[in-house]
Amino acid sequence: MHVSSAFISIGGNRNPAAADWEERVLAFGADNSIALWDPQDAQLHGVQVLLNGHTKAVNAVKFVSTQSPSVSILLSGSADNTLRVWRARRDEPFKFECIKTVSEHSSPITRIAALPGSVVFATGASDGTVKIWKLVHDTDYSSIDVELSQTIILSPKYFPLNLALAQLDENSIILAIAGTRSTIQIFVSRTDSFQLSATLTGHEGWVRALAFTRETTEANSDLILASASQDKYIRLWRIHRGDELPTASSALSDPTLGGLSKSLSNKVHWIVSATSKYSVTFEALLLGHEDWIYTASWRHRDGKLQLLSTSEDNSLAIWESDPASGVWVCITRLGEISAQKGSTSATGSAGGFWIGLWSPDGNSVVSLGRTGSWRKWTYSSAEDMWTQRVAITGHVREVKGVCWSRDGSYLVTTGSDQTTRLYSQWKQEHSSTSWHEFSRPQIHGYDLNCIDAVSDSQFISGADEKLLRVFDEPKGVAQMLYKLCDIKTTTTAELPDAANIPVLGLSNKAIQAVGDDEPIEIDDEDEREAVDPSSVIRKSTLELSHPPFEDHLARHLLWPETEKLYGHGYEISAVAVSRDGKLVATACRASSVDHAVIRLYDTKDWLEIKSPLKSHSLTVTSLKFSPDDMYLLSVGRDRQWVVWERSTESAQYVLKYSNPKGHTRMILDASWTPLNQPTFVTAGRDKSVKIWQITDTDVQLKGTIAAGAAVTAVACNTQVINERVLLAFGTENGEIGIGSVVVEAFEKVEVSMAHADLTPAKTVNQIVWRPGRVKGELQLAVVSDDTSVQVYNVGEG
Repeated sequence: MHVSSAFISIGGNRNPAAADWEERVLAFGADNSIALWDPQDAQLHGVQVLLNGHTKAVNAVKFVSTQSPSVSILLSGSADNTLRVWRARRDEPFKFECIKTVSEHSSPITRIAALPGSVVFATGASDGTVKIWKLVHDTDYSSIDVELSQTIILSPKYFPLNLALAQLDENSIILAIAGTRSTIQIFVSRTDSFQLSATLTGHEGWVRALAFTRETTEANSDLILASASQDKYIRLWRIHRGDELPTASSALSDPTLGGLSKSLSNKVHWIVSATSKYSVTFEALLLGHEDWIYTASWRHRDGKLQLLSTSEDNSLAIWESDPASGVWVCITRLGEISAQKGSTSATGSAGGFWIGLWSPDGNSVVSLGRTGSWRKWTYSSAEDMWTQRVAITGHVREVKGVCWSRDGSYLVTTGSDQTTRLYSQWKQEHSSTSWHEFSRPQIHGYDLNCIDAVSDSQFISGADEKLLRVFDEPKGVAQMLYKLCDIKTTTTAELPDAANIPVLGLSNKAIQAVGDDEPIEIDDEDEREAVDPSSVIRKSTLELSHPPFEDHLARHLLWPETEKLYGHGYEISAVAVSRDGKLVATACRASSVDHAVIRLYDTKDWLEIKSPLKSHSLTVTSLKFSPDDMYLLSVGRDRQWVVWERSTESAQYVLKYSNPKGHTRMILDASWTPLNQPTFVTAGRDKSVKIWQITDTDVQLKGTIAAGAAVTAVACNTQVINERVLLAFGTENGEIGIGSVVVEAFEKVEVSMAHADLTPAKTVNQIVWRPGRVKGELQLAVVSDDTSVQVYNVGEG
């Protein structure tokens, strides 16, 4: 079987250094992987590839300029203390291979800075050192090595959160280092080693961002250094060549500084390179952000020097010097209005922008927020404004559960980042399709563990809070999915318009949509009865002509919660809905027989069917109904599988068969085959998948598949294809295998493993086949601990 990637969704790491953009590729750290995305791709393919190799979170990513027009070099630094060098050909920009791993730092690498047009780069780490490196390569970059040229031990000791390198003159390089102190240290290279030359003071908080640029595009113009801090200010410093001081900046007399101008120091710092003398003077103070500033980056656009900054205040600002007064002003502010700052994630605060990057042509900017989603704005010269464009989203913690809607038209995932997300395909007019997140039905206060679809417009999820919640699709989402994805729904009449989370609440409440010209009635006489403005939404807010942006997903596309199911005493571990949608089976974490029970609920009135099913002694890890709902299969950490049979006169299930030694280690997942003769598969920590068949008298082991690691997920396709049953399994190492077995010969299973470049970097948590897919178009959805959601095409190869 041939496996190829159809879609990857993954959230970015919350680290200001963890992304860089060069030509067609934006590389960003995503958990332990590096995700590659082309933000300018007209087809909106999203993340193309994940580069795996690091064993802990990727903190820093940087492209290095190369002399070769055909080779691209990427550096990555991680919390696993290693620096990796990746190489790709520019004609295949997403095919990077790791060619070198260096372990010189003794603590996590926090930042990488590269000197433009040079082989010199620097890394900073939380061991309190900055290391200077040279990239050694031959002319065609076929062999590449890195050479350590200096280690700077920071004194007094602090963690370097950021570094900036620039060419000072023909023979010297200037290096700025700052971090968990309020000062900035300036080093200058003389005779091949850097020496501390000046310490700049003025900031009142940790310095989060540093960036050098030339004032104009001429090579001999003054250097400008921007520094941004947790004190909410950006400071600009001028590095001027010669014994004379530059003319004092008129920005210091800016009337908007008010009382601050007295505290602004005009102290001159002198630094010396191998050939010249330079003065470092304070140039300007940029005011406007209301919270910590994380990134600052320069760009010469249309003959003007502009600075892009991102902040915890949910905004991204573009600054420019006013030609008349020399005062730096914010000319563009993108993001969210500060009125919503301080609101919790439940009511939709972005939680700050952690990364801001210019596109290579300077006409687009992208920003990464707390929820792992990218936002993108593009400048339109005709309208002279920045407009938001469709970007990518993804989970930022382990993804624990996944299910397809009953008809296979969309996918719902849930995980430890306490969100449930709905993905589907945008069907555009020119017949191209692309995958996007279309709704965030649940934003929760607990980690979510499992999910299943009750119907095409209803799902149930279980979390660490001991209860299960049922959600119904609101009218606004149904209409958007119909318009953009051609997903028809039959029950829009009774559905509410939308939903929101009341302040201090955990339950999504249904809310109404009103027309744009309708007034929102507020009863002045009794303020206690006044309408909460967040409980009403304008209809135009729900009418979208493109996949929703992150601000919409976080605020307006929740699903109303219709039921809560109580009964369990601990965190919910498994949930399954019967094939006819009439029953829900659930289980919770357990260390005794009393809690390791399976509870059944009727979906008509959502009442529990007494009494609970008892057999397991430890946590039940997976529950599955057979294709005809005749049997319920349960597997658990107590190494046993149990088959429960439906009694003819009621919806109650009774113990039919059990095997307390089904596997030699705990059983982690199970699935039914589509055969008429009831047959199921189990997957265990003993590195095996076993195929069992129910006969008239007992259950027989028909075949075993050996795997290279503990098998954590297994799923059988719902159709028999060419007299064969297809099953997919995932392991603790992230491997994915596709097994094909002839119906009459279960002992002979042909297994093909997906290529390691395609598979997740960590444990696979769940696999599901897409329903309603015929031969040749089979698809698998896979979720794993590496925070990714991936859809694969499976075909005969």
